[in-house]
Amino acid sequence: MGFKTGIVGLPNVGKSTLFNALTKTAAAQAANFPFCTIEPNVGEVSVPDARLDKLAEVAGSKAIIPTRMTFVDIAGLVKGASQGEGLGNQFLANIRECDAIAHVLRCFEDDDVTHVEGRIDPLADADTIETELMLADMESIERRLQNLSRKIKGGDKLSLEQDALLRRALDALENGRPARTVEIAPDEQKTWNMLQLLTAKPVLYVCNVDEDSAATGNAQSARIAEKAAAEGAASVVISAAIEEEISQLDPEETAMFLAEMGLHEAGLDRLIRAGYELLHLQTYFTVGPKEARAWTIRKGTRAPQAAGVIHGDFERGFIRAETIAYEDFIALGGEQGAKEAGKMRAEGKAYEVRDGDVLHFLFNT
Repeated sequence: MGFKTGIVGLPNVGKSTLFNALTKTAAAQAANFPFCTIEPNVGEVSVPDARLDKLAEVAGSKAIIPTRMTFVDIAGLVKGASQGEGLGNQFLANIRECDAIAHVLRCFEDDDVTHVEGRIDPLADADTIETELMLADMESIERRLQNLSRKIKGGDKLSLEQDALLRRALDALENGRPARTVEIAPDEQKTWNMLQLLTAKPVLYVCNVDEDSAATGNAQSARIAEKAAAEGAASVVISAAIEEEISQLDPEETAMFLAEMGLHEAGLDRLIRAGYELLHLQTYFTVGPKEARAWTIRKGTRAPQAAGVIHGDFERGFIRAETIAYEDFIALGGEQGAKEAGKMRAEGKAYEVRDGDVLHFLFNT
């Protein structure tokens, strides 16, 4: 079950540097000129979770397999991208395929790194990108409404639902609001998701600051945090330069480096977790002598669907889920101790899996 977060922003804000550090590769060329990223680079990263190591230790698991997220480094957008400026609309399609958007904003001064607009103003940068995505959505909606009109005349139910949702989104956009501000009822959510509107995607603002501001942020990142709070979005302070250095170090060197910088953890760990939370994801575990493994599901997922993340047969033939809370598994010394203490529960098809559950699925083949 893959979850993609697209890394977007104006040219030269540190996107590719951040992506390189994030994936610990040099897959994305980082250079001081616009459009150095032509094709989107894709990288999978482990979601940090200290619980997995503890579970493996208690169970004596030979292998540890963390859950993963996919990040896509998308070429720098510029003003007019929705009308084909810069590298134009081809990159809007890359954003459309992502589940969420990590919007990197330049919150540092550096005369050696040019800004495409000739000034440092992260709020204006955020507005530039948002405007381009809104314009692209408006164009897409108007085109789709024309295409739907023929099907609506034929009484197609799905087309009627899509038409109503598109018109609500267009009304918001025409009033300067992104599509994610539209209130969607639970029974409309599936159809809404099918529309794949760019501005309907949840946004995480990533404030790329100078090294001295990595621990506390600065005046520019504070402005973005205020904007994020007002929108119900999230924001993270990170120094791409520091993260790039950390990516070249081993774990012991990393710990020493972070301590010297006054940081409790790598900024990338905060970024990954923030992306995980932004998408309303949670983790359950399967644990045994062979491996301890983390699995990603959306909050509210029921047991059969959670089993289906492992294999479709688990969902189709689901009988029950033997369930132990993470805290009980650790405190009672593993599965046997939890069983003896009466802390293993048999949960059925209606059970909503909780974050940290240790599960063993029984199913018919």
